[in-house]
Amino acid sequence: MKKNSKSKIARIYSTALYEAAESSGNLDEVLDDTLRLRELLAQDKDLYSYLASPLWEDRDKADILKKTAAVLKLNEETEKCLEIIVENRRSCDLPAILSDFADFYYDRKGIAKVEVETARALSPSQDKRLQAVLKKILIQPVKVEYCINSAVLGGLRVRYGSKMFDDTLSTKLNYLEQVMKGK
Repeated sequence: MKKNSKSKIARIYSTALYEAAESSGNLDEVLDDTLRLRELLAQDKDLYSYLASPLWEDRDKADILKKTAAVLKLNEETEKCLEIIVENRRSCDLPAILSDFADFYYDRKGIAKVEVETARALSPSQDKRLQAVLKKILIQPVKVEYCINSAVLGGLRVRYGSKMFDDTLSTKLNYLEQVMKGK
């Protein structure tokens, strides 16, 4: 299946979930649910493999998601959406749906989603300063998603939409290497 059609599917489900959560007044709680679920699926590759596999029965997948929802204390709208996703045999699209919901939420609320890649986690004071600077530059509230990548060695790589600011040590060393080689 093409990426474009997968993103269309994710948009359909995430929009439906957004509208249901908005009409019930539980939008912020559902956002929290989707973020926690997305993190769980990213951390537990076995769970995602199980849900994405066509070899397992849909009722078993639904049971696993129901138990997961109970442990995470998910909102009713989130649980209903998970049930529909499994019924429609779209559990392999769950990470895309969850990500698209967050993107849709941020877009509707006028919040800039910024991805920051660092070699190690920032301290609370560094995080606060970075968010303040980003808010000032972008002239809107920001939601920063961090990615820890030791390959950057130090510094920051900041992505906002199609724009990127790369002030990582690895990029500077690569540039220096190219200059020294005369390229």
